[in-house]
Amino acid sequence: METINSISNMTELSANWRREGLSIALVPTMGYFHEGHLALMRMARTEADRVVVSLFVNPSQFGPGEDLERYPRDLERDARLARDQGVDCLFCPSAEEMYLPGFQTWISVERLSQGLCGASRPGHFRGVATVVAKLFNITCPDIAVFGQKDFQQLRIIQRMVKDLNMPIDIMAHPIVREPDGLAMSSRNSYLSKEERRSAVSLYQALMRAKEMVADGIRSGQDIIQAVREHILSYANTEIDYIFLGDPEELKEYREVHGKTLLALAVWVGETRLIDNMLLVQ
Repeated sequence: METINSISNMTELSANWRREGLSIALVPTMGYFHEGHLALMRMARTEADRVVVSLFVNPSQFGPGEDLERYPRDLERDARLARDQGVDCLFCPSAEEMYLPGFQTWISVERLSQGLCGASRPGHFRGVATVVAKLFNITCPDIAVFGQKDFQQLRIIQRMVKDLNMPIDIMAHPIVREPDGLAMSSRNSYLSKEERRSAVSLYQALMRAKEMVADGIRSGQDIIQAVREHILSYANTEIDYIFLGDPEELKEYREVHGKTLLALAVWVGETRLIDNMLLVQ
């Protein structure tokens, strides 16, 4: 496995592979790998001749007071884990090279960035879309793999690729969970033991909602209230949002009908966790 820090070197390597007729899969990450990241790498490995994993803690998607400085980092460990998954290249650019002095070009996927995480994290998805577009331009992948835990992000990237005619197939991997159901996330490392016990409330609430729908309940208000009450019954929890609606356009539903997404953002102590589930597929 090669570890590359330079944009020009990464571009040259990708160009060489393409001249050889090799297909490329990209897995964009911010590092501190867990089993969810490794599952994305394994999917990429089955879909392309060469796999690039980008590791870049993107400053433009962090707002004031967010956890940019304390976001977990361990490059040596990450490199070992990526190598074990058969990754061909770990691309680790610096912020200074990704955002040169005077940088002023941004991508905004306007409507899909509103609501859900976009409401409490203004500018977040502008930073996400811009850095992903840059990574696409640098690595020239045929395929890019994203996890469904960041559901709004996945939809935004799919929309960007469609709207800008990017010749890239966006593949989605199902959420990878701990044995008790907690969605795997690098930010789980922030949780204390007591907070970790409370964090499972997100998955339990999603499962409760799915059971309600299976029992014939269709009222969005009733489902959201049950979810809210369950989460708040645990210590150290504060709800950012509960969204029930269309998984394609991210428009809210008043009641369950057709494909229906339930998505959550919850503060557990000082850690903001997200999760989601399709109640009807």
